[in-house]
Amino acid sequence: MNTEDPQDESLPLTEGVLEESAQLDSLDTLDIVEVFHRQEDRVREAFSLKVKTLIASVIDASVQVLKQGGRIFYLGAGTSGRLGVLDASECPPTFSVDPTLVVGLIAGGDEALRNSIEGAEDLPESGVSDLKEASFSAEDILIGIAASGSTPYVWGGLEYARELGAITVLISCARIGERASLIDFPIEILVGPEVISGSTRLKSGTATKMALNMISSGAMVKWGKVYGNLMVDVKPVNQKLKKRAIRLVSSISQRDYEPAEEALIQSDWEVKTAIVALVNGISPEAAREKLADNEGILRKTLH
Repeated sequence: MNTEDPQDESLPLTEGVLEESAQLDSLDTLDIVEVFHRQEDRVREAFSLKVKTLIASVIDASVQVLKQGGRIFYLGAGTSGRLGVLDASECPPTFSVDPTLVVGLIAGGDEALRNSIEGAEDLPESGVSDLKEASFSAEDILIGIAASGSTPYVWGGLEYARELGAITVLISCARIGERASLIDFPIEILVGPEVISGSTRLKSGTATKMALNMISSGAMVKWGKVYGNLMVDVKPVNQKLKKRAIRLVSSISQRDYEPAEEALIQSDWEVKTAIVALVNGISPEAAREKLADNEGILRKTLH
């Protein structure tokens, strides 16, 4: 049974009305929860083979950009912008990358992370100026995030990136339309109308977060920041992460806890350096050289 109203062709899918939630305010609380939960299943279904193939292509393109000294940029407004900034901010502690390597830009600037900046998303020139201020170049990749597929701030940035010759991506939860041909990787994750019509922090937000998780994490895996499924480039900035680092070094090097901890201390708490030093019985300096000879990839260095 189709539970969605016919879509007005002039509106993005995210603005449609969902029949199943048409009486949302009159439902019991548990029934409200059930409606939200059932609709989240649409997110998984929206990741078609085409969508996943495009995401894989974006991951590969991002890795090439990083290897050549470029950066990954996210550009969005409102919820989309906040999700981009969130993903970018999680890369340094998770993968020990420089904070300038994955950049999240939001319409209205940092104030927009906590407050609604009215009209900020309607200014395409702001997308351009924000990229210029961040020194975006042709060597970088720009991932625009726009649930509706039409945010002027995002499109201004994408057109500027295209003029420079940079790789462009657009993540949308609506049909992009004819302008899709202007983007290298147009990704349409069609989750359908929201439980609360137009509130793209719901299914669209979930879908966007999933896509960004896949792109940034996938790129870091391919770039050698992960060994198996272990975060071997984690930055141990607190006691919890230091204990995790010791367990990682101990497990991968097959050494006891105490030697693993000592190797980390000697290696300035660089997990990969400590592992290579322990396994090969060499100094941290020599271990860093061996890693550098293998593009920093632990598996290649050990095997």
